[in-house]
Amino acid sequence: MDTTQGQGYPGSRLGLPRSGAGSVAGMGVRIGAFGIDLIVSALIALLFTRPELPRNWSLLVWFALTVVAVGLFGSTPGQVACGLRVAPVGGRALVGLWAIPRTAMIFVVVPPLLTDADGRGLHDRLCRTVVVRTR
Repeated sequence: MDTTQGQGYPGSRLGLPRSGAGSVAGMGVRIGAFGIDLIVSALIALLFTRPELPRNWSLLVWFALTVVAVGLFGSTPGQVACGLRVAPVGGRALVGLWAIPRTAMIFVVVPPLLTDADGRGLHDRLCRTVVVRTR
């Protein structure tokens, strides 16, 4: 039985498909992609801080990696590995500048957890984006 009757499914208000490529990505796969990005960032930072641990340099690398990757390509390495991408909402073109405030809000952690019926976190709603599946 569909428990979302009357509301539709996540992404229906945005004109996205219910499942498959282009549908809203679930929170589990998004967290997995984030974890992969954190590991990649730590390894990159470690290249510059060895033999010491990277500590907060990992966060700086994560921020830069996320802004550049999402701003230019629409996906971080973790999102690519998990079959996700960040898509603009409302017919606007993919322009990199919105990746800066979006990434800054993710850094605070709370905005991604405040999701709406379409599965969009506060950071996505404010930057008019949605994370969708690519496969």
